Formats: sequence, C-alpha cells, structure tokens
Amino acid sequence: MKYYIIAGEASGDLHGSNLMKALKEKDSNAEFRFWGGDLMQKQGGTLVKHYRDLAFMGFLEVAMNLRTILNNIKFCKEDIKNNKPDVLILVDYPGFNLRIAKFAKELGIKVVYYISPQLWAWKEGRVEIIKKYVDEMMVILPFEEDFYHKHGVKSHFVGHPLLDAISSLQEINIENFKSENGLNEKEIIALLPGSRKQEVEKMLEIMLSVRPYFENYQFVIAGAPSLDKEFYQKYVDENVHFVSNKTYDLLRCSKAALVTSGTATLETALLNIPEVVCYRGSKISYAIAKRLVKNIKYISLVNLIMDREVVKELIQNELNTQNLVKELNFVVEGKKRSKMLQDFKLLREKLGGEGASENAADVILNLKK
Repeated sequence: MKYYIIAGEASGDLHGSNLMKALKEKDSNAEFRFWGGDLMQKQGGTLVKHYRDLAFMGFLEVAMNLRTILNNIKFCKEDIKNNKPDVLILVDYPGFNLRIAKFAKELGIKVVYYISPQLWAWKEGRVEIIKKYVDEMMVILPFEEDFYHKHGVKSHFVGHPLLDAISSLQEINIENFKSENGLNEKEIIALLPGSRKQEVEKMLEIMLSVRPYFENYQFVIAGAPSLDKEFYQKYVDENVHFVSNKTYDLLRCSKAALVTSGTATLETALLNIPEVVCYRGSKISYAIAKRLVKNIKYISLVNLIMDREVVKELIQNELNTQNLVKELNFVVEGKKRSKMLQDFKLLREKLGGEGASENAADVILNLKK
C-alpha cells in the first residue's frame, strides 16, 4: 500500500516512525510519503515537509503565521492529489489534519486518525468532522474510547505508543553518559522546556531561577531537534549543560525533572523520573484557552489519565521561583517522591501493555480487506 502520513510535531514524529516500522513488518511493499521529522525519515520514504516548519504555538502565533499555514494546507492537498495514496494517516495536529481529512475523503482516499486530538478538552464539535471524514479512529488514552462512543463514533483503543518506544531502550550507564556529554559528577536535574523557540526562552528563564537553591545538583537542558545548538549557548555555563537528541537518556540519568506541559510529562513519568510540570503562556493566549477548555481539571497527561493530581502543575502565576523550589525539593527526596514513583507504576498499568504501533498497523491493514 501507499501511505501518506502527516505528523506536525516532535511527538508525532516519534509515534509516526514507530507506526511506519510496524507497517513495514506487516507490508513488505509499503511506500511512504510523509510530513514529519528525522525519526520518520530514518524509516525511509519521502519527507515532504519537516515539522519544524509547521509548529506554531498559541493563538497569537497561529494568527501571525496564518498565511504560511494556509499555504501549507494548499500545498498538502495538491501533493495528496498528485500522489494518490491508498490511505492517509493523520497523527494528532488537528487544526491542519482535519482539513486534510475532508479533502482526502472527498477524493475517495481511506482516512485513518492515529492519536486523537484532545476534543474531550475543547472543540468537541469537531467530533462531527471525524464522524463524516475519518474511516478509522485509533485512540491511545483509555478514556478516549468512551468519549467517542458517547458521540456515536467507533474507535479502537490501541494502547499508548510511548510504552513501545520506552520498552525498546537499551540499558544506560549513568557515569558513561556523564562522561560522554561533558557533565560533572553531581546528580542531574533535567530541564525539558519544550521544542519551540518562543516557549523555550520563556521556560528556561524561570526554570533556571532555582539554581541557587540546588547547588549540589547540575542542571541539564534537553535540546529540541528543531532548534540549533547555538540557540542554547547563552544558558550554558559550568553547572548548566546541554544535550541534544538524547532526552530519554538524559531523563534516565536524572534525579528529577522540570517539564513543560505536553507529551514530555507522560514520557518522564513512564521513564520513572519524578517531575514538576511547568506552563506559562502569553496572557492573551492563556485567557482564550481558559474560556475554551471545558471541565478539565489538569493540563498534564499524567494527571488526566489518573484523574487525580499525581504530579504538581505550576501554571501561569503559580509558576514562580518560590513554588518551583518548594515542589522540586519535594520530588528530589522524601515521601512525595516515593508516592509519585508508586503512582507511576499504576499509570503504566492503566495504559495497558506494549504493542500500540502493531495494533494500529493491524487496523490500517484491515482497511484493504
């Protein structure tokens, strides 16, 4: 089969690459054309556009880049029409992908959605678009299946693909990792400030403000593949280091982490690293989001899945040096740390076992039967 895949962010690149790997194992003649990143490119096929040219965060940034976004949508439609894939696989990224779903369905192309948009949080009306234009909906969070069932949309809970990605990691030697990356002997606090320039600058400033209170630790920034090494240099000194494209290895060698909200909060938990979740957007974007998001008590996937506070979320004005120091102290030692680690075990059980990528590949291959 000819597969056309659209992933617009770093997490989509990871999940898209694992899905491509599973499809190749089951379909030896698989041909891929895709929007994604370096991980998907390693699986072979044709990279049409890199996600670094697609990711715009917040209402203001989207508005400022609207012409670029509309041009990308137009280009994508033309590319799909010219290449005539057997199936279109959409990976999250709803603002873009739902427009493409309608277009592809009208061309008679099978449409699969892998990793649901967070419609249960906001824009619930988009369910009607999925009902009309998506042939197969594959969800990765247990409660999403019930959400779609309530709206009369058939969906498949395939498990969470992060469990696949993490289970395939080889053991790591902490001392070797420190030596190879120019780190000192102190224990590590990992900083995951996001993947977009605007976001990273905002988050690193507040994250690094806790340094004077944790002199016995070294801070290591997890660099995003979409940003150049030079961008991070202004933050680096003798006790603030930087590694790129090694986030999982960095986390596994860390005592704790400060993590910007997103998929990274779940990745950190599944790697068994206690964390504090940090988020601060522009005042306007946050005010708009607060009006639109419905009845959602948490912003981190860890707490959403567990339906209770497992990790502390410091949002907007609550994200300040005093609160960060307090919460980081809780997770580097003491009872809160051990309780969080126990909860992470329950989280993994709730997400089910490994095999999400293979399960998703089976659903896609069944389309041609």
